[in-house]
Amino acid sequence: MFPDHENPSNIAAAAATAPSNTEASTPEETAPAIAEQAESTNGVSAARPAPASEISAPEDSAATPNGAEAPGEAVAVDAEAGGTEESAAEEEAAGSEEMSKLMQEFDEKQEAAASHEVVEVKVVAYTEHGVVVDLGGKTEGLIPAAEFAETEIPRPDPNATIEVQRSGEVKDGYEIVSYQKVLRRRTWEKIDAAFKAKETITGKVVDRIKGGLVVDIGVRAFLPGSQYDLKPAQNLDELLGTEVEVRVTKLNRRRGNVVVSRRALLEEELHAKRAALMDTLSEGQIVHGHVKNVTDYG
Repeated sequence: MFPDHENPSNIAAAAATAPSNTEASTPEETAPAIAEQAESTNGVSAARPAPASEISAPEDSAATPNGAEAPGEAVAVDAEAGGTEESAAEEEAAGSEEMSKLMQEFDEKQEAAASHEVVEVKVVAYTEHGVVVDLGGKTEGLIPAAEFAETEIPRPDPNATIEVQRSGEVKDGYEIVSYQKVLRRRTWEKIDAAFKAKETITGKVVDRIKGGLVVDIGVRAFLPGSQYDLKPAQNLDELLGTEVEVRVTKLNRRRGNVVVSRRALLEEELHAKRAALMDTLSEGQIVHGHVKNVTDYG
């Protein structure tokens, strides 16, 4: 009889039972082996998963719990808010500066208006420097003597109430005022009213210039030679110093230009006489007249 190890069937049975006698591998140990075998088969090296403590969470860095803004967004919001506040401050500063300019312009206009104000005053004294007037409020004004020396304007009477224009200038304790400027202003107003109403003004011939005469009607006015009479005047020099009645035909106060005419008054008077005569004439009436000219009829 053969021994067991010499029996082929026993040898085959021993070979079949050999794995069961070895220690069995757990699924956790076999799985990595299978995975490593598969990766080596495909030729791809896979990165091992990092520990949980090393894993970063971008979402967590973007937003804080409870929906709070992330630091980056907070900085952006703060910068935007800062820019808005800075812009508002600049606008406020610009508005304040513009308001200051408007107030300054208003003050300057008020001062200018006050310096050219026309007021009623009382003459209190005469001095070598001019006429002293009472401006009220324990303030005295002075009309410079030059206003009377350089013109034909007479000095106002003592204690007389007159109008003067303030200048805003103070000298030697007096506020300088002008009597002449007010008179000229009132004269221009009178001339302007006569021009609009087509009224007659009496003036004095004070100068003979090329083309006509200079007539003083409160201001110097030009009387063309052709506007002195219905016919051309032969000698205008003889009219110097005479008074004439004229009508203002042109007026430019800004340029100080005034044109007057005596002929306009004469023509108006002639037309009025002619109209009156025509009302008295009737067919067959006998009248007396003078022959002025002989001309062809028809």
